[in-house]
Amino acid sequence: MIDFKLTAIKSRLNQRALIIQAIRDFFIQNDYLEVETPCRIPAPAPESHINAQRSGDWYLQTSPELCMKRLLSAGYLKIFQICKCFRQNESGQRHLPELTMLEWYTANRDYSHMMNQCEELILFVASPAGRAKDFVYQGKPVDLTPPWDRITVADAFDRFACISLEKALASDCFDEVIALEIEPHLGVRKPLFLYDYPACCAALARRKPGNPDIAERFELYICGIELCNAFSELNDPLEQRMRFEAEQKQRRNSGKKNSPMPEKFLTSLSHMPPATGNALGIDRLIMLLTDAPDIDDVVAFTPESL
Repeated sequence: MIDFKLTAIKSRLNQRALIIQAIRDFFIQNDYLEVETPCRIPAPAPESHINAQRSGDWYLQTSPELCMKRLLSAGYLKIFQICKCFRQNESGQRHLPELTMLEWYTANRDYSHMMNQCEELILFVASPAGRAKDFVYQGKPVDLTPPWDRITVADAFDRFACISLEKALASDCFDEVIALEIEPHLGVRKPLFLYDYPACCAALARRKPGNPDIAERFELYICGIELCNAFSELNDPLEQRMRFEAEQKQRRNSGKKNSPMPEKFLTSLSHMPPATGNALGIDRLIMLLTDAPDIDDVVAFTPESL
């Protein structure tokens, strides 16, 4: 029996292969080492809004972040990885419970460097997909010509939200306001970096020097779609432990179960140099570059098809 869905998406899967190869080429040409870390780990990073999938007594990784930072701590200064990550109960037009993640780290750089590198990476990989400096996604033209737009989280709330940033944080609806009121306006004609998040919304990011209420975190949006999440990395083990404990408390208050504290990661953190890191959703990038309306259209198999 022919699987007509697989036949229909063959062109996109061909483009997917070219895009992933171009990602590898970009990092290899820039002297990054490709690494592999385990998908199954004893303790994921505690995050209030991300649920890790159990695998026996351990967990499937939601991100390779903790292991990759341990490599940074051991002296690996420019590393990248393309891997599978798993998020419990995440499924929808832009979400998969098993997703393909690009994650990379650069020692002795910060999130400003990472924003510029994001531009370079996506321009580099857009060409094999036939997109060059501009493309159309679901009828919306996108201009990739740098520099891309940038807006702080505070300014985005002032411009697009019905309540202030302070009220959103106090009423615990920050993520809801971002998703429903702000995201649809971001990256509509040109990619946009949303940056400088409240420190309480960036559990693994460094605080901004001179402004401890702000964390050096950004997300990249194209056509209202969040494409990546990046930081200047926090490398203070005591502050990181306190951040993790706050995330665990928030999970308990929401009725969610906690995983063990990632002690080996915290032990290694005191040896980690200043760094910037980025987690980019490859499936979403391929959606954009192949004009796919649904994330299911850029992967060969979804859980429902197995």
